Amino acid sequence: MSIRYKDIRWKKVICEDLTVGEVKEVIIDPSNWKVTHLELELSAEAAELALGTRKGGIRNFLAVSAIGQTGKAIKLKVKKGQLQIYLKPPKIK
Repeated sequence: MSIRYKDIRWKKVICEDLTVGEVKEVIIDPSNWKVTHLELELSAEAAELALGTRKGGIRNFLAVSAIGQTGKAIKLKVKKGQLQIYLKPPKIK
């Protein structure tokens, strides 16, 4: 089964009982054409938990390795305490 970009954009991302944010963009590694990260607009709660800031609306990159189930929302397979590991900008070569 394939998923289209338009089906992912604007979906909410949830980790346990926390709304992490909303998908804004999909990041693709051009060397192998694989999706590596989702760019999220973080909720204020997720930004405080993962980044230590109380400002919502911050954009950051979520590694796709953290993604669990997808449906009406994207549910992460990691714990809330692990978010800072997966919310980092990708290394640009």
